[in-house]
Amino acid sequence: MFNFFLKQLLLRKTLHENKGLEENTHGNGNMPNDDSGDLFAGLEENVNQLVNMLGNSTDIVVRELVIGHETELKAVLVYISGLVDSKIVNENIILPLMGNPNLQEISKYKTVSFLKSTILTVGIVREEKSMHRIVSSILSGYTVLLLDGSREVLLIDTVGSVQRDISLPTSESSVRGPQEAFIENLASNLVLLRKKIQNQNFTVETMVLGKQSRTKVSVVYLKNIVNPDLLDEVRYRLGKISVDAILGSGYIEQYIEDAPFSPFSTIGNTEKPDVVAAKILEGRAAIIVDGTPFVLTVPRLMIENFQTAEDYYSRPYYASFIRLLRLAAFFISILSPAVYVALTTFHQELIPTPLLITMAASREGKPLPAVVEVLIMGVVYEILREAGVRLPRPVGSAISIVGALVVGQAAVEAGLITAPMVIVTAVTAIATFVVTPLTDAAVLLRFFLIFTASILGGFGIVGGLLVVLVHLCSLRSFGTPYFSPFAPLNFNGLKDSIIRMPLWTMLTRPTMITWDETNRQKAGFKPEPPDEE
Repeated sequence: MFNFFLKQLLLRKTLHENKGLEENTHGNGNMPNDDSGDLFAGLEENVNQLVNMLGNSTDIVVRELVIGHETELKAVLVYISGLVDSKIVNENIILPLMGNPNLQEISKYKTVSFLKSTILTVGIVREEKSMHRIVSSILSGYTVLLLDGSREVLLIDTVGSVQRDISLPTSESSVRGPQEAFIENLASNLVLLRKKIQNQNFTVETMVLGKQSRTKVSVVYLKNIVNPDLLDEVRYRLGKISVDAILGSGYIEQYIEDAPFSPFSTIGNTEKPDVVAAKILEGRAAIIVDGTPFVLTVPRLMIENFQTAEDYYSRPYYASFIRLLRLAAFFISILSPAVYVALTTFHQELIPTPLLITMAASREGKPLPAVVEVLIMGVVYEILREAGVRLPRPVGSAISIVGALVVGQAAVEAGLITAPMVIVTAVTAIATFVVTPLTDAAVLLRFFLIFTASILGGFGIVGGLLVVLVHLCSLRSFGTPYFSPFAPLNFNGLKDSIIRMPLWTMLTRPTMITWDETNRQKAGFKPEPPDEE
């Protein structure tokens, strides 16, 4: 009970600190809600203070202006070169201020409101007087307009940082689905999602994390579908993060996951907008971090590792077959070396006699036991895979070919390992690449099962699998059972699990994720031929 009240107090504190950081648009970021450090009346004092707070960097631009032909009111623009769109600054700020002959009326008002409402031709312009929020805005790509004699400034949205174009997804290829992926720009990623979900309930809450990096993090959801408890939990976990820097979504994932010591990830990540949109429509929440093309989704279920966006663009029979194939490939990737060790060491009677004779002949004169061979080949394979991933792509392909052909063949001819061991390693490697979201977990489980098989043979494998199963059933992802819909059993969720039923049968959203608004579509959409007259 005490922990419950403590959690509620921390949640209220987090929401209070982030008040003003949440907005329902994607165009502008949010600045810290700090009213300390107000401006002076003198223009020179304000400019000097701004430059000092920004560290006197050489990329800070201080542009002095004189507004009005008669009044000659002094003004200054302050921005960081490279973060702003120079075209917006020149055409929408400097040109209207210096090229308008009717600005002598500014002397009557001496306020920035007159310029905001009548002169500037930029979409997002707001008044500000807190020095700390002004500095945060400049660091985010805003341009600040200061007037002589005014204690307020104008923050003008001129964000125009360099970004790459929308490109094909590199880690999740698709044959029939959309061919676009997220990029490193937060605003562009939100636009990609809004194109998929053109709904008035589409809501974006933005906060700033990282005391030094000041990284923008947005939580995206449909407020008429998402579970409010899930949303409160996401805000609470994000609000607890107090670190120097957030440089990618992987940082966020490690700070908010449910089981940090589990080999299975309880937070989803993807670079495809259609995948994120589909999960949001099911009642999940998406976490988008500025500067990374991978978006997090919560909660995550174990079964999602065997599902792809391509499944929903194919016919249900083929999609179900492919999902079963992925499940089989996962078990092959974690069990093949362990089964080889168990059969050759403890259960030779289970091997057919002709094959047993062949295997015995291949092992004649080999100095190492089967378990050592498996461990050596497993480690060598992981080294080659890591080398292929980290090296440039042409060199990485060459490394893979050398490892597969030269090293394996040379090891067999040298009498260090047996030919069946090379076959087992190759099958394991191919099967591992089928279920890429579970690649990391598969490597750890493979060595764990090899260890249990080397001690107790087949009984060790079964015991190890039971341990993994119990662990999976105990996991939670933001309050949702990770092994759902199998444990606890949910018949409604089985329609989109290992077997993918036709879309017109999926009348409700996953009830383990969305508790209230579960209706997805009406019944009666089964395709039927027209009636014959």
